[in-house]
Amino acid sequence: MLGPATTGSRDGRFRSPGMDGRPGTNPINPSIGALPRKTHGSSSNAFILYYQIDGLLEPRGGAEVIRFEHVTKRYLQHGNALRNLSFELAAGEMAFLTGHSGAGKSTLLRLIGLIERPTRGQVTVNGRNLRHLPTRKIPLHRREVGMIFQDHRLLADRTVFDNVALPLVAAGYRHKETRRRVRAALDQVGLLDKERTFPITLSGGEQQRVGIARAVVARPPLILADEPTGNLDPELSREIMGLFERLHQVGITLLIASHDLALIASLPYRTLTLTGGFLTEDTGTW
Repeated sequence: MLGPATTGSRDGRFRSPGMDGRPGTNPINPSIGALPRKTHGSSSNAFILYYQIDGLLEPRGGAEVIRFEHVTKRYLQHGNALRNLSFELAAGEMAFLTGHSGAGKSTLLRLIGLIERPTRGQVTVNGRNLRHLPTRKIPLHRREVGMIFQDHRLLADRTVFDNVALPLVAAGYRHKETRRRVRAALDQVGLLDKERTFPITLSGGEQQRVGIARAVVARPPLILADEPTGNLDPELSREIMGLFERLHQVGITLLIASHDLALIASLPYRTLTLTGGFLTEDTGTW
């Protein structure tokens, strides 16, 4: 569990930082200079800076990050959720996954995140065949996949900072590096001033942005989002999509499940449509 209160306690527990840092200072590397505050529609330069620190972001494009080959997922009580599904998603691509409720969108994302395994066929992510990946290697795979959920899945009794820090704490990052990365991620989603607050005090849009910060804090090359705008009004939905587009602009691969057809139609990205577990349409416009 993550600890409360302040940084650097003598008992060694992980604690949230105070607000003593200079506003706008780059928390990853102060020598690079200040990061601008983020608002919807602003430049993607700060996301580029965040991902390029220490050369962690390399140019991407072309090679596939995700490959499904004749994938079927069957549940004993509910039958086939996915049926003979085949597609590829290239590195650096942003795509939408849509379909009616129960079409298999969430199941597909769970297979990529290795929350479940396919019944038949092959799922390959970042060159790994997930169907036969040893259990000991699952944590490494999950550290390379950022997950964003419709219901946010934030810990109500922990601060915004602690929620975003969770992937780094689980991966064993030192306190100082965790603090730097968390504050940088919160800055990118415009919530640095909320780091000591609790999720219950935030609006739905702010809670979703906390979820996005948590997903990107470890700088994964792949982001999966399951109905991230399902509980938001149109204006907030556009703001969240703006954040996803900024991530896309810096080379992150994104697959976003959504039933908001109007929002999807307003954006120039590839759309994969599921119907009854089958892939019935793929615009393939990337």
